[in-house]
Amino acid sequence: MKKIGFIPFRKGSKGIFQKNKRKMVGRPLFTWVLGEAIFSSLDEVYVYTDDIDIIDFITKEYHWTTKVKALLRSDESATDTASTESAMLEFCESINYDFDVFCLLQATSPFTTRNDINSCLDKLNTEYDSALTVVNTHRFLWDKNGKAINYNPLERPRRQDFEGLLIENGAIYTITKEALKKHKNRIGSHVALVQMPEDSLHEIDSESDWIVVENLLIERQKKLKVSEKITHVVLDVDGVFTDGTITYTKDGEHTKSFDMRDGMGLEILRQFDIEVMVMTSEQSELVAKRMEKLKINHLYLGVKDKYSLLQHIILEQHISINNVAYLGDDVNDLSNICSVGWSLSPNNATDDVKRHADVVLSKNSGAGAISEACQFILNYNKRF
Repeated sequence: MKKIGFIPFRKGSKGIFQKNKRKMVGRPLFTWVLGEAIFSSLDEVYVYTDDIDIIDFITKEYHWTTKVKALLRSDESATDTASTESAMLEFCESINYDFDVFCLLQATSPFTTRNDINSCLDKLNTEYDSALTVVNTHRFLWDKNGKAINYNPLERPRRQDFEGLLIENGAIYTITKEALKKHKNRIGSHVALVQMPEDSLHEIDSESDWIVVENLLIERQKKLKVSEKITHVVLDVDGVFTDGTITYTKDGEHTKSFDMRDGMGLEILRQFDIEVMVMTSEQSELVAKRMEKLKINHLYLGVKDKYSLLQHIILEQHISINNVAYLGDDVNDLSNICSVGWSLSPNNATDDVKRHADVVLSKNSGAGAISEACQFILNYNKRF
């Protein structure tokens, strides 16, 4: 049975400028959903957009998986008045309905997890032809005429005794091919419900919404942390190995400065069977040569979505994210900083990173910060 994911979005955004690709917790908003879709039981995931930059981004960024495909949607299906269903049907016809199960995912629902997606997919059977995600709200609802909708005001229930109402959060819709072709809609005639946490009901339509959702997402990631032995260390380069400055000539990048003591610290880590990996958003021959000198074999250059790549590595190596320590300094490190077992930052990292890192080192980047981090990790691992 072939199960495909479908993430449609448009280039424009009325409330928040370029909302879909604006960085939330250090990564483009749409990648929170895309990453979870990749690691779900979906067989293929299509991003359907009129934004050429997004298509280029996906082509370059997700080379480590064959599941993701980016397609250009027509101008007609990307207008302000075009429905999501029109984009769905246009896409389905373009691939000749080559699937058995269709999964619509909202690009602006960062609380969506792979487990939520799998739960919706698992609901489709002989009893249900579609499924969608809902949130149980315990709020008391009224209509515009001043009448209570979901409770009796004269017998106001306590919250713990109140069943509440189930509300669509718009995050996930799954439907069989037969039901989709019949109804030409994301929902069939026999619908199953999958509950998601109440946080997932938040819409992102304003700057204040953005702040609320981002902070909730950060706290969710932090709460998932568990103290385990550190077996893998991942490091950024600029602002971690170096002081963040680069010398340029007319021919391009010229020099970066590295602290020799950091190299020794990493060598000692490896003697304790701790794997060292380097992940940077830059494509740099200088970095490649320095890592070769340090005998660091796991080097990932030009990485924009560091969180998804780290998730991929974790699954490949059959480890937990709690076994990972991460050393970063800037906003594109923030998702990993908030998620790994232990996160560390140099003393001169950005304020956002220092605010959320588990450990703020006393040393600056390029001036012994990595060496200090290595010592911390070795001391921490002694308890195991």
